[in-house]
Amino acid sequence: MSEVVYEETATMIAAGDLQSFVPFGREHCRNHPNAFNLQLRELQPASELWSSDGAAGLVGSLQEVSLQERERESWQLRKGCTGVKEDEFEEELYTAGNMAVWSQGSRTQASSVYKAFTVDSPVQQALWCNFAVPQNNNDAEEVEQMVCIVQSSCINVHTVTGKDFISPLPFQVSNVWATKFGLLLERKNAANDTQPNPPGEPLPTVFSILHPLDEIAPIVCKPSGPFEGSRVQYVSDSNMKIVFTCCQPSIVVSYDTVQGTHTVWALRKVTHDERSMVLRCPTEPAGTPLGLMASGFLASHLRNASHLDSPGGSGGSGGLGSAAGISSAFSSPLHYSALHSHPSRIMTSSPGVHSRVHSPSISNMAALRWDRAHSPGMAAPSFSGASRFNTSFHSPSPRGHHGLLPSLNSTANESMAMPEMEPIIPDLCVEQLWSEAVSSGCQREMSSQASKVFLTSDLCESHYLCFLVESHQHLRCVKFIESNDVTQLIFPSVTTIPAKDAAPLQNIDAMLVLEACGSLVIYTGITRVSKVHLPSPLSHSISLTNHLPYLSTPVETVSTPANAGSRHIHRLNEDAMPSPVSELKSLNIKQHEASFFEDFSFQQATPYILSLRDPVCNRVTLELSSGVMLRICIPEIATSELVKKCLQAIRFILPREVAMKVLVKWYNIYNAPGGPSAHAEWSQFVTCFMTLMGYNTERLAWTRHLQFEVPLSPVIAAKKARPSDGGSDEDWDYLLASHYHRQINSQPVCGSVDPNNVPVAEKEDPFSADSPSSSSMKLESSAPLFPHIPALFGVLHLLYQELQLDELHRARASSLVCLLQQLARDLQLEKYVDLYWRDYPSLISCFTERCIIDQAAIGQMHRPSFLSSDPPCVFNWLSSCLRGEASPPFPYLPGICQRTKLLVLSYALYIIGDDNATSTNVWKYLLKLSAGQRSRVSEPNSRRQSSVKVRFSSESLAEQLVVWLTSQGFTLKDLESVPFGVALPIREAIYQCREQPSSDWPEEVCLLIGRQDLTKQAHKMTLAKSKASVGSGFSLVPPASSEADEEEDGMLDIIHEVTGLIWSQDLRIQEVRRLLQSSRPVRVSVVQQPEVSDHEYIEEKENKLLQLCQRTMALPVGRGLFTLFSYHPVPTEPLPVPKLNLTGRAPPRNAMVDLNSGNIDVPPNMTNWPSFHNGVAAGLKIAPASQVDSAWIAYNKPKSPELANEYAGFLMALGLNGHLTKLATLNIHDYLTKGHEMTSIGLLLGVSSAKLGTMDMSITRLLSIHIPALLPPTSTELDVPHNVQVAAVIGIGLVYQGTGHRHNAEVLLSEIGRPPGPEMEYCTDRESYSLAAGLALGMVCLGHGSNLIGMTDLNVPEQLYQYMVGGHRRAQAGASRERHKSPSYQIKEGDTINVDVTCPGATLALAMIYLKTNNRSIADWLKPPDTWFLLDFIKPEFLLLRTLARCIIMWDEILPNTEWVKSNIPQIMRGTFDPSEDINMDTMAQAQDYITAGACMALGLRFAGSANSDAFDCLYEFAKTFMKMMSFAGTAAVGAMGYYNLQTCLSMILLAMSMVMAGSGNLKVLQLCRFFHKRTGGEMNYGFHMAHHMALGLLFLGGGRYTLSTSNSAIAALLCALYPHFPAHSTDNRYHLQALRHLAVLAAEPRLLVPVDVDSLKPCYALLEVTYKGTKWYNETTVELMAPTLLPELHLLKEVKVKGPRYWELSLNLSKETQHLKSILVRDGVLYVKLRAGQLPYKDDPQGWKSLLATAVSPRNSGVTAFKPEAISTFTSEPALISFAEFFCKTSEGLKSREDSLMLFSAMLYECVSQECPEMLPTYIAIEQAVGALRQGDFQQTFPLWQLRLVVELWDGRMLRGLANKHDTLLTSEFLPVMKNAVDVALDNWLKDHSSLVRSYMRGEVLSRDAQSIMLACFLVYRSIPCFRNTQANLEGCNSFADLLLRSNQLGIPLRDLLRLVPILLSSASGPQSLLFPLQAFSS
Repeated sequence: MSEVVYEETATMIAAGDLQSFVPFGREHCRNHPNAFNLQLRELQPASELWSSDGAAGLVGSLQEVSLQERERESWQLRKGCTGVKEDEFEEELYTAGNMAVWSQGSRTQASSVYKAFTVDSPVQQALWCNFAVPQNNNDAEEVEQMVCIVQSSCINVHTVTGKDFISPLPFQVSNVWATKFGLLLERKNAANDTQPNPPGEPLPTVFSILHPLDEIAPIVCKPSGPFEGSRVQYVSDSNMKIVFTCCQPSIVVSYDTVQGTHTVWALRKVTHDERSMVLRCPTEPAGTPLGLMASGFLASHLRNASHLDSPGGSGGSGGLGSAAGISSAFSSPLHYSALHSHPSRIMTSSPGVHSRVHSPSISNMAALRWDRAHSPGMAAPSFSGASRFNTSFHSPSPRGHHGLLPSLNSTANESMAMPEMEPIIPDLCVEQLWSEAVSSGCQREMSSQASKVFLTSDLCESHYLCFLVESHQHLRCVKFIESNDVTQLIFPSVTTIPAKDAAPLQNIDAMLVLEACGSLVIYTGITRVSKVHLPSPLSHSISLTNHLPYLSTPVETVSTPANAGSRHIHRLNEDAMPSPVSELKSLNIKQHEASFFEDFSFQQATPYILSLRDPVCNRVTLELSSGVMLRICIPEIATSELVKKCLQAIRFILPREVAMKVLVKWYNIYNAPGGPSAHAEWSQFVTCFMTLMGYNTERLAWTRHLQFEVPLSPVIAAKKARPSDGGSDEDWDYLLASHYHRQINSQPVCGSVDPNNVPVAEKEDPFSADSPSSSSMKLESSAPLFPHIPALFGVLHLLYQELQLDELHRARASSLVCLLQQLARDLQLEKYVDLYWRDYPSLISCFTERCIIDQAAIGQMHRPSFLSSDPPCVFNWLSSCLRGEASPPFPYLPGICQRTKLLVLSYALYIIGDDNATSTNVWKYLLKLSAGQRSRVSEPNSRRQSSVKVRFSSESLAEQLVVWLTSQGFTLKDLESVPFGVALPIREAIYQCREQPSSDWPEEVCLLIGRQDLTKQAHKMTLAKSKASVGSGFSLVPPASSEADEEEDGMLDIIHEVTGLIWSQDLRIQEVRRLLQSSRPVRVSVVQQPEVSDHEYIEEKENKLLQLCQRTMALPVGRGLFTLFSYHPVPTEPLPVPKLNLTGRAPPRNAMVDLNSGNIDVPPNMTNWPSFHNGVAAGLKIAPASQVDSAWIAYNKPKSPELANEYAGFLMALGLNGHLTKLATLNIHDYLTKGHEMTSIGLLLGVSSAKLGTMDMSITRLLSIHIPALLPPTSTELDVPHNVQVAAVIGIGLVYQGTGHRHNAEVLLSEIGRPPGPEMEYCTDRESYSLAAGLALGMVCLGHGSNLIGMTDLNVPEQLYQYMVGGHRRAQAGASRERHKSPSYQIKEGDTINVDVTCPGATLALAMIYLKTNNRSIADWLKPPDTWFLLDFIKPEFLLLRTLARCIIMWDEILPNTEWVKSNIPQIMRGTFDPSEDINMDTMAQAQDYITAGACMALGLRFAGSANSDAFDCLYEFAKTFMKMMSFAGTAAVGAMGYYNLQTCLSMILLAMSMVMAGSGNLKVLQLCRFFHKRTGGEMNYGFHMAHHMALGLLFLGGGRYTLSTSNSAIAALLCALYPHFPAHSTDNRYHLQALRHLAVLAAEPRLLVPVDVDSLKPCYALLEVTYKGTKWYNETTVELMAPTLLPELHLLKEVKVKGPRYWELSLNLSKETQHLKSILVRDGVLYVKLRAGQLPYKDDPQGWKSLLATAVSPRNSGVTAFKPEAISTFTSEPALISFAEFFCKTSEGLKSREDSLMLFSAMLYECVSQECPEMLPTYIAIEQAVGALRQGDFQQTFPLWQLRLVVELWDGRMLRGLANKHDTLLTSEFLPVMKNAVDVALDNWLKDHSSLVRSYMRGEVLSRDAQSIMLACFLVYRSIPCFRNTQANLEGCNSFADLLLRSNQLGIPLRDLLRLVPILLSSASGPQSLLFPLQAFSS
């Protein structure tokens, strides 16, 4: 044995109450409608197999369950894991028959079922497992908790989140294990597996599943054997049985059945090299299956295997053999016929390709299952890799194969010879860490398989891996040490403990061992602690050490669940109880345990403990021989916080062996049977501890008396006092007599002990009659802790300092100080005694005794280096810090004194101002104690590590402090428990940060500084990062519509709360809704002239309606833009689509007018496109953040075919808002094969917009099928409708946007000029195809300009120029030559380019390729011609396009004024005309108008979404000009043709205006749109209406929440959408495909910032200050905006700031990064703001005259009197402050006497609230209370004065520095000087009267014990006078004041305090120089 087992002899502890234990699942199953013998379940599909719905009302009761089924029940317990720590609970997973029940319950709460599962074959095993699910975006893995239910053929996996999977098993599994990565499966070895394999290798035996959808992969191992180095290979040793797995550390323990040894392996992911090594050499015969034996062993090894136990018999898998009936059908893996009854299970077997992003492609294993399942005959020969897994491949039984296979063996052997298919890639690897030594001699007896393996740790934090070998009845404990490398564990030693059973007790670092004699013993690690005394009649039979453990004692059994809860088993009257055996032989006896009974006769009545099971925390179940199970609770090591902390400190400083002794000793004393109750815990601890140090506690008065005092310490978990029976030892006997409890609380209310009562008089005390030097007062130097007394004193002193820093623990410090002062006296450390006296003057002066330590013995003591002669006092340290004096580093205990460390470093950082105090310079301020145990792990980083990253740049000290504190896990709750003086600097830092926070601080920091607005924002931020849902808190949700009868017009979802703030003065939103609604009939008012017949009148009405319908059909395009992204659909309801209503009502009788009456000719298919647009408009309402999935999209598919067009539009809209990516490929294919033209258009455009610029291959394939030019020349000609081809071409442009993809660019370039073909193909609507090709080419090369990589040989610009101006056609290159050999028979074009077709596409392609490049040479190509002759050759429309193209290429030259627009008109048109020339004035006017319109369009694009007033004014001027010209339209000058041109130009200008003002809802533009809306004359066709209503939609884009971007891709989208040729009628797609109008959505971006009040969660107004970055047009400027408002484009901004004084300031700096603001804008633009105190929101108080601070009177004090507590509610909404005002500031009857303090409280409250620091109120009150107490002189301790002193020192330091920004300090008012003065006066008065007392203290004379000594201590503390000894020495020879001043530095007294002491110091210096023995000062 390498470690000595230290055993405490014959001790015993008492266990907690016994409770009977019955697994809850058994109870539940009894009442469950179980389907045990139901064949009906076979009929249900696999998806419902597990839903335990008890179908068909079949109730299976327990009686139907055969014994065999009963026998297979099993359960396991674990500690419940939830985030909530309030109460720990247990979870149980119970399986029996086909059921698994997961239940939860705790001590306070009855068990309840969490989930119950029923499966369709017996459950072999059920276990919990966590699978790691990789997130697709990054490497972070999310862990999902799951329950796995193992059946013979598959594993059902159910996650906590509600997903379920079924993983089929390709082989029989003997056991399944949960690990850190997933599941491990052990393959069952069939008996015939033993014949040596043909040339192949042994098959793998252990497999892993990392996720239910992954395939099962074999595991590889890396042995550390001597034979084979580290050759990696599959785990294929059939003798290796896994007996244990563990997640933390990730290890596996296995057992070798041949060698009889256990091995520990580290489990980890496979490295790349290992993977390749295994895959490289799969076929070599694996000579050493585990690398543990030479290859010669192999044959014998295989022969020996026949001796193995039968598959079900191994210890780990007891009772699995009963599945044999089932397994026979599966014994050969080829017998899949059994599966044919479940076709659905086979479907689930192949991992779906799309189901999991990272799952490997369908592998051969899945293929193997697939083939075999469907055609058993052909499977085996076709797949050779099967040989690798199929264990029983050579099974001679061909049964079940329907005679298809003549013999299985022959096929198998053939297949073996075939080449091996690719092996399956392993995921996990096990690496050998440790193996048991193989002992010589009879190997088989060496060891048998461990029946139980677990990890445990001891009280000193060593870890052990224990395995219980039942046959030998011993427990082997292997110590292991985790090294730095996680995979490497070091196993230094093995210890054996005799045991029959054992179980770990996790949270008390111990384990419970059942010894062979039947007694229960607790061990911690390998140290025996004590026996467990069971509080029941059972105890006699178990715990007595005599070896007759079977006395006949009855036991009460609690087997019914009714009283299983908390009823204790009481001691019974023995003769009254009948023998219980008859009762016990009920169903509870488990059959499979019969083997254990054979040794014992059944006649014995006494139950004894058979085994232990289900340990959770400190609870464990005892299984008795009678079958009853009892749950017992083992007590913890300490319940009081103080004792826990002391034990921690002791354990830290002592060497391990000593620490272990002390802890074990304490555990035994504390938990002895019949011991004291918990409240005496501290006194008991002191007694035990001092005894161990060698004190005789009986002889010390303070440890002997005062035991009757009422305990003041809170009883944390009082245990019942136990009846004392047996088992205590003689030590204990005299300890029992002295259990007293001494505790004095700090407040006199509790009645402090009057010092005079203490019985110290010698004659009363029999022990102290001897002289003090007699042996009684000596310390026993042989005591175990005697050598360590100084070290222990040191750590306890530091612990005392730590307790002082926590208000909640300070009461305990007074208990600790009694122990400390005794040790300090005996170690002769006077300064320490003095320090304790100063802290607790009334307490310490009671103690006078001291014990003598032999001089000889002093040498044995280890004096640690950190025990200095000057006592470390943390308040002193902080105080000198505030005074700016240097002080030595402060010692602290890592892991115990966390608060000390935190505060010391905070002061160092914030007060001393050392930036590196928390990083590199820590040791300048802190002295870390080295532990007594060298092997201790390094200090835990912090209590609660938070996710805050600490990064210091140029931040202020306050910011650094706040961020650092948060990173250490410091919260507001902790701050409240820091004493008020110490906390003040931290509060000040917080106050500063609150004023000017940084916008990107994480949530925790914002919480600490009390900015809820920021916390809320950060909270939303983190939510958005984790999942793209609309977070909690405030989300802008539209109101539910109140009028149910209101017809759905598709515009209900605009959020009125926000629009009401943006446009608060008028109802323009309602007006827009009225203009855009298309779901109600229109009003057709035609007056019937007298001469018109009725029939003609009806026709007239219908013609009028037809005109009106042109408008109605154009409305949805605008409506889609207006309601953009405003709706979150409900996943269970289809999307409401408003219907397109084309009927009318004629006044006066509201008669119905219908177009379908047949009176007039209505164009066919008139509504196809309008209903498509209607679908798009409905779909665009869906916000991108909504939860939309593939099923919901398919669910919206309409039943009736006439709605198919609408659905097509809906699909396109889903693409535009990004949801179409979720549509399964299967569905996409499904829609396209229907061949519905509109659906194809919508789908292709939608999918490509969703994959904008991604070059996604699958989408490219999808589009290419529809573009003949992208198909190989020999491919079949598909008949693709023309419009679908156009959509597909644009789709290519979108998917490859901005990528400059060469092949696509080349194809598109040639497609612009595609000639018409020989048949009728490509002859109609050629213009739109050519335009689409041009637009697509422009998008592919968007903005690349001349930098097109690798395209120089294509001559793109030249080719486009030729398409634009005409010329000879070039020879077709390459693939397309074949296609265009013969010319068209329809259209004669000759060999020149048809410019009318190709010009628009080419022009726009040039514009987009050179967009914003300012390339003048290309722009000059696009200039309008400068001679009349050439001008006649160009269509005016093309002039518009050229002008537009030229202007957006020369982007930076666009200026927002009329001169610039006019400068685009060529010179010849602007001059005077020579009348002799033949000029067509019409031509000229047209050209001028069109050029102007083109320039306006460019202006609109340049300033899109900017709301630039210059640009708007300029465009508005032109609009007015054109309107004037239109009013002359009737005259001859402007013919009908001219009207069309003017209207086109006007529409373009209107669109340009609404682009500039997008989202702003400008009234002038709205008036123009409304004007055009009313014009429904004959000239106003469908296209014009579409243009005008698109303008209206853009103007109110997304209900004012969106506006347009000017990024390249946005400009491209706008060019597609606003192409200046609008359709003439609703079926017109000749020049431009109508569907492209909706691409404008791609240019929209959310830029609305909505301030939301964080308290009321309502949107409100707030003033923003927006700073623009400087550009070449303007310098850096700042503008003020009233939010909610649209922000300018973010790349133009430097910062956005919420301005005061109404709201807390908050700035978002955009020069660093815009991501933060972007994410705010995307999530509805909600910016949380917090109203400052006393301010009202702008809505209630627009001018700011009502705010409270405005009314306050200017001089401070009169303001205070004017402040009425009732008014507080206008100041603040904090309930705490309002109730404070209610109860403390209002005069009521009882408080009349305290008028002044009420005034004071009111003043404090006013101060706090108006200064915005309500958290200072407690500090103010505490200061006031301290001063009041000092005046009356009723202190028990000097703690409040320490705090006052710190406050004053902080304030003085601030005043000395003369802070210019007084704004930063917290205590600004006169309050502090007044209080300080009061203290000074009180102490000075006291000094006058009692200067003699101070003198005698300084001389070290005897002090009296009265209130004066308490005041003296207060005086010394507040005046910071050091300990008297130095004072006396330094005053030698001081005769004058000057001498004193010179020495003031040595004295260490601050100057102002020194002045007060001058008279006393001088008199004492001249007085007698003799120095009495200083400690007598404290004796009476």
